[in-house]
Amino acid sequence: MNTSVNFAGIKMKNPVTVSSGTFGYGRELSQYIDLNKLGGIITKGTSLKPKSGNKPPRVCETASGMLNSIGLQNPGVEYFAQNDLPFLKKYDTAIIVNACGSTIDEYVELCKILNTLDIDGVELNLSCPNVKSGCLAFGSSYDGVKEVTEKVRKVLDKPLIVKLTPNVTDIASIAKAAEDAGADGVSLINTLLGMKIDINKRKPILANNTGGLSGPAIKPIAVRMVYQVYKAVNIPVLGMGGIINGEDAIEFMLAGANAISIGTGNFISPDISIKTINQIEDYMIKYNISDINEIIGKVEMN
Repeated sequence: MNTSVNFAGIKMKNPVTVSSGTFGYGRELSQYIDLNKLGGIITKGTSLKPKSGNKPPRVCETASGMLNSIGLQNPGVEYFAQNDLPFLKKYDTAIIVNACGSTIDEYVELCKILNTLDIDGVELNLSCPNVKSGCLAFGSSYDGVKEVTEKVRKVLDKPLIVKLTPNVTDIASIAKAAEDAGADGVSLINTLLGMKIDINKRKPILANNTGGLSGPAIKPIAVRMVYQVYKAVNIPVLGMGGIINGEDAIEFMLAGANAISIGTGNFISPDISIKTINQIEDYMIKYNISDINEIIGKVEMN
C-alpha cells in the first residue's frame, strides 16, 4: 500500500499531520509517540517577536469540543530557530511552520526569516479569532487574503499554505483569493468563534469573552467547507476540524482533502495521530485500496 502524499510540494509518508497550537513544537508529545511516524508537524503559531498571549482563563471545555483563547503565545521566530527547529530536525517528518503577524509587514519580515530556515513549508495564519489585530482581520475578505498572500509569496520560495477561517460567508471565495495570490495550498478550517457563560457568575468563562471552538462538534461544518473549497480551487487542501480517528480522516479525504490535520484530538489522547494512521491503513486493506491518493475527492453526491 502507498500511504504517501505530496501536499503542496511537501512530501509526506502519510497524510496525517498535527495541527498548529495543539502540539507545541513536538518536544512534549515526543515522550508519548514516535514523531518519525507522522506525515508532518505543523508548529505552534510563530511570530516575528515573542508574544505573551491573552489573559487567563484561556481554555474551557464545551459539549464535544473546547474553546480556546490563547492569543498566539509563542517565544518568537529567533527562539524557534535556535531551540525548537534543531529538535524537530532529529525526526524524519515534514516541518511546517505556522506563521502569524499583526501587520502585513510583520508577515513579510517573518517569512523572509523562515525562508532561510531548513523547514518544509509555511502555513500562513490568516484566521486566528483570538487576537485583536491581524489574522482574522486579513483572512475574512478576498482582498485581505490576496494582499497578504501576494506580498509573502514574493519573499518565500518554500511551499506556502494559507490557513482559512470558517467565520466567513463564502469560504470558496477566500480560498480562491489564496490561489490567485500564488499559494501552493490551503488548510481549513480554523476554529469557529464561540462563547461560554458561567451562569452563576453571569460572566463569560474566558477572560477574552470569546474563543475559538474546536473538536468533534465542528467536524460536519469542516467537512462541508473542505468539499466546497475542493470544488472551487485547483490547489491542494489540508483538512482539519474535529478529526479524532481514521474514519474522520477518510471522510475529509473523500470530501477533497489531500492530507489531514489533528488538533483537539491530541488533548484527548496523545497517541491519537498514530492510531489514526493505523486506522487509515486498516481502511485501505478493507477496501483493497493500493494508493491513498485514489480516494481524494471521491465522494459520490446524491
